[in-house]
Amino acid sequence: MNKTIFEITKMDCPSEENLIRMKLDGISEIKNLDFDIPKRKLTVFHSGKIDQIEKSIIELNLGGKKISTEQTEQTDFKETTSQRKLLWTVLGINFVFFIIEMTTGLISKSMGLVSDSLDMLADSFVYGISLFAVGGTLIRKKRIAKIAGYFQITLAVIGFVEVLRRFFGAEKLPDFSTMIIVSVLALIANGICLYILEKSKSKEEVHMKASMIFTSNDVIINLGVIIAGLLVNWLNSSKPDLIIGTIVFVLVIQGAFRILKLSK
Repeated sequence: MNKTIFEITKMDCPSEENLIRMKLDGISEIKNLDFDIPKRKLTVFHSGKIDQIEKSIIELNLGGKKISTEQTEQTDFKETTSQRKLLWTVLGINFVFFIIEMTTGLISKSMGLVSDSLDMLADSFVYGISLFAVGGTLIRKKRIAKIAGYFQITLAVIGFVEVLRRFFGAEKLPDFSTMIIVSVLALIANGICLYILEKSKSKEEVHMKASMIFTSNDVIINLGVIIAGLLVNWLNSSKPDLIIGTIVFVLVIQGAFRILKLSK
């Protein structure tokens, strides 16, 4: 048995973990995957050569790089029986906040909230693919990934068009207080998702490191929308909201392309 450690520089949250799991699904040499999100490390326990595994990780464009390979005597891996339940939980949290942020974003005229809702939806897609493709064929998994990826891109493009319309038009200022309140709630929701997923995999110590929370793209986006809300009020301008919305739409499209890679 061999143990290979990878550094995944863009593995910021559990949604990237699930993308990697789906990408490596079906490689018979893999015996177990151990993710360390705070340190952005992946340990692969495998037999045979690492070439196919390394190639698959690099193809995801998450900054994957092999650090070391060594032999190990470890053969007993603890399976998490509650993994599906936890995935359903985080999927539910993300999807509920997609609805909340999309609704409040449209009502408050905030593109920051609308774009963040799509980021929540993107995470829901990743967890959903992980769940619905379990036990299914590779073709089924690829079909679901393709539909999810193109749907995400379509929504993000529509968002870009709306940002341009508002940028060049005379649009009413977004409600900054709604932006801040809803983003704070989304920040808490993302923290809960990270906590319950990391807790499920912890071995002896079950506590959440502060560094884990603030390495997440999702949390950074939430903070970005909060700051944009403050700037909207301070500058009496909708531009900060449109800027953060544009940035998040770009991230959503990048995530969509990663999902589409699974369909190839």
